[in-house]
Amino acid sequence: MRRFGRFAQRWVVFAIVVAVWELVTRSAADPFFPPPSTISGAAAEVWFSSAFGEHVVPGVGRMLGGWALAGIIGVALGLLLGRSRTAMAYLGPLFNFMRSIPPPLLVPFFIATVGVTSMQLPTIIFGAIWPVLLNTVDGARGVDATKVETARAFRLSKAQWILGVVLPSAAPKIFAGLRLSLSISLILMVIGELVGSANGIGNQLVRTQRDYDLPEMWSWIVLLGVLGYLFNTLLLMFERRALAWQPKHTFETQAQATGG
Repeated sequence: MRRFGRFAQRWVVFAIVVAVWELVTRSAADPFFPPPSTISGAAAEVWFSSAFGEHVVPGVGRMLGGWALAGIIGVALGLLLGRSRTAMAYLGPLFNFMRSIPPPLLVPFFIATVGVTSMQLPTIIFGAIWPVLLNTVDGARGVDATKVETARAFRLSKAQWILGVVLPSAAPKIFAGLRLSLSISLILMVIGELVGSANGIGNQLVRTQRDYDLPEMWSWIVLLGVLGYLFNTLLLMFERRALAWQPKHTFETQAQATGG
């Protein structure tokens, strides 16, 4: 009963919004804003057809691949640079400058350098790496002084220090960066596919907009929301297991913080 109450608390506002959306769009009868019932019909035809394998799978594969590479590079660099104030004193301004560049503005650069059909992956990596890198640096800097002194007393090796002390201490910040970069990767996936991709959700959005197939266009937009929610939920579940040793990081706390 308590679990049902929590479930209802999370979804009641969503259900009300969908019901209001249905009533308003039906009364307005505007072809540009079809009601959710019409969109769900188009979604059932698109999501469970061959278009899923032709467009969703390749796009999601590029997104997850770019996000994973950005996470690996960002965590590795962040752990190394986070414990070196000298290195960050030199590189910090450069990182903040590059982070300030909106990744979509670099799409023409990546098209010119790697080609229009291959620029999605580097665009995703460039945009997704900064939240992970800078959060990892922040987490590595915040290692408790007692742990630092204990590590020195036991004369841990460099690898034992990084993997056994710095990485666990920085883990909450790392996961916060990974969650943020995941949403950025989803956005950049669509932007990259809008320009010159032969497949993908962005490619289908452009096609349906050009054909004035508005219910199908809205079904692709809804699918993006579903994918974003699904990936965020899966990452939260993994984070809950990875940080189970930290009492402050319960699943309920994270779900309330992120709306998941």
